[in-house]
Amino acid sequence: MCFFYYLCAMNDVQQPINAFTSVLLRWFDAYGRELPWRQTRDPYAVWLSEIILQQTRVEQGRPYWERFMQRWPTAEALARASEDEVLRQWQGLGYYSRARNLHFAAGQIVAMGGFPQTIEGIRSLKGVGDYTAAAIGSIAFDLPVAVVDGNVYRVLARHFGIDTPINTTEGKKEFTALAQSLLPPKEASRFNQAMMDFGATQCTPQSPRCLLCPLQDGCVALREGRVGQLPVKLKTLKVKERRLTYIYIRCQGQTAIRRRPAGDIWQGLYEPWLTDSVPSGAVLLRQNQKHVLTHRIIYADFWLWETDEKPSLPDEYIWIDEADIERYALPRLVELLLNEIQKRYD
Repeated sequence: MCFFYYLCAMNDVQQPINAFTSVLLRWFDAYGRELPWRQTRDPYAVWLSEIILQQTRVEQGRPYWERFMQRWPTAEALARASEDEVLRQWQGLGYYSRARNLHFAAGQIVAMGGFPQTIEGIRSLKGVGDYTAAAIGSIAFDLPVAVVDGNVYRVLARHFGIDTPINTTEGKKEFTALAQSLLPPKEASRFNQAMMDFGATQCTPQSPRCLLCPLQDGCVALREGRVGQLPVKLKTLKVKERRLTYIYIRCQGQTAIRRRPAGDIWQGLYEPWLTDSVPSGAVLLRQNQKHVLTHRIIYADFWLWETDEKPSLPDEYIWIDEADIERYALPRLVELLLNEIQKRYD
């Protein structure tokens, strides 16, 4: 059902919208999550949390937020850090472009003379999209702009019975207009956080708590038995496979690594020798290690080569003491390789 058709067909639009919002806010007061970045209106702290949580669960992201805040409590401090330091601190979260954008945006904030206080200004920060700008603006500055993310799409699609695909231009406009119409202008922060939490803990993707839902009486999807079918998303992503062969070289207490170039996955992170030719004497540690990314599936072979003479490698490789490898930011896949080596020698 198209939301706009739904609105036009109703005699009194404001009544159900107000009912939805008031019930949602009461639920949030009782069951909203207690999160450390909600104890402050510091826009830097809020921004940092939103960037970390873009592709990360709250439970995984919280310790990273705490460590970042402890090490770099201000945008000025973060801007002074090197990109390598930021990537190393980010290690394990994945989607490393977020860390690079975070570091760059810290420099933007410093250049602006402080954190921007308008949606347009916040949106101009590298790595900040419409959702993140709305979240920061509403939470830190009470700007009356609704957030629209996966949780919001799901809650609204189910409650109002909307089957417009969420990953289409039409769907994005429709859901954004609906979310904005539901938002109480003077309580934007509370409403947006309520929508986030309701989708994350109540109206979940799998096994939503429908029988205990305070909005169940007005939920179209529940009434029509379509909870599992909404929201609708068109399948357009083609996942490609990629194969990598890593050789970890041990030579007189040293190993060779390189920094991955721009324009490819894991830009700026470090990796051991990547090659198509396995040298004689190398030992296979693991074959076809599967690693899933958003747009591709990687299958990697891990090899260990112990030699007394340093081989000739491309110029981008550097030799470091093995004990120092923890100082470099590594992709998760390379961490798995190091774990295999550690198992071999434990």
